[in-house]
Amino acid sequence: MINKRLLIKNLLAHHDENSFYDKKRQLNLHTREGKSKFLKHICALSNSNPANNSYIVVGVEDQDNAIVGDDFFDDSRIQNLVNAYLENPPLIQYENVPFPNLSKDKVIGLVTIKPKNKISRFKKGIHTIPANSIFIRQGSNTMPVEAETKIEKNYQNTETVIGIENSSRNSIGYTLDGVFDFMNFRHKDMDPKYKVFKELFVICWAGIPKKTHDKIFLSRVDIELINEQIKLFYSAQDAVTITYNEDSFTIIEYVPLGLNDQTSYYPLEQKKIYFYDNGYYKIETQMLFQPPEFNKKVLFHIYNSNLALLNKLKKNTSLSERERRDLHNLPSTFMICYLNGFEDAKDKLIDAKSLLKPFPRIYLSFKEAMRILRKMKYDVQ
Repeated sequence: MINKRLLIKNLLAHHDENSFYDKKRQLNLHTREGKSKFLKHICALSNSNPANNSYIVVGVEDQDNAIVGDDFFDDSRIQNLVNAYLENPPLIQYENVPFPNLSKDKVIGLVTIKPKNKISRFKKGIHTIPANSIFIRQGSNTMPVEAETKIEKNYQNTETVIGIENSSRNSIGYTLDGVFDFMNFRHKDMDPKYKVFKELFVICWAGIPKKTHDKIFLSRVDIELINEQIKLFYSAQDAVTITYNEDSFTIIEYVPLGLNDQTSYYPLEQKKIYFYDNGYYKIETQMLFQPPEFNKKVLFHIYNSNLALLNKLKKNTSLSERERRDLHNLPSTFMICYLNGFEDAKDKLIDAKSLLKPFPRIYLSFKEAMRILRKMKYDVQ
């Protein structure tokens, strides 16, 4: 079992970007440009490594390898994005890896691209990348190649990558250190808990209980699979239930939605981890969300009010007390509008990012809204 934190350290310590490894300060999958860049690197690394895993590390400065971190990113739909644009898409996995020097809301992202023999190509265009484009890695550069060019299979990285992975294997010491750190330091004020599955896997979790509508939810939830040093779930604004038995651990996330301070909690997504006696585990994700319907006339008024608020922010016009309250709810109400057929509401929310960034609590709500929308469906049009 590979300790992902140790794997990242080994990649950063011993290797500059090359034909099996790339690093990014952050990913931006909100925009077509950001998606196109991500897909280009996936395509290139897959084509250049037919016999070994390849990796992208997210949250690292390019010049000096400084570990600065990025937001927790839920990977449950990212394979759909790859499948939508690439012919012969590789299997990929996005994992969130906590580091001791980072704040609780920041992680290092680790994208693992599984090996395959067939050549990946773009089956449809996106941003400036036309359909049928093929990319490979030459050293640290991602390069296009002509569609008719015969790509020689490259096996020279296999021994190096296997060596890095073998040197990143977990140990009892790493596991115990991870449990003690989670329980006694990072979450000692949040009644942290742990559970051992199949005498091998250790999950730690922490959250603040809150009772809403006769149901107990956990908020500010942090859940980690300690053996691999990966964060399974994190959100500063959430409502989560946790259940488990001897073979599985289940997380159900709820999303609060409502107008005029009338908030209800709707089940959003279930993530279930199954553990097996042979040292293998499997994560299954199921979308549960059914968008609630609201009065269209009321939403039309809210939508236009939100646009007026953003226009005032652009002009640096002072807001009334009522407008400040409406601004705090703007990410949530834009999301409600989008879920009820206001197709432009999502784009308007994305465009508002820079305007909301000076308001920390509102910007946090913005990131939560985008995380939830990303879970529901990638925009792959």
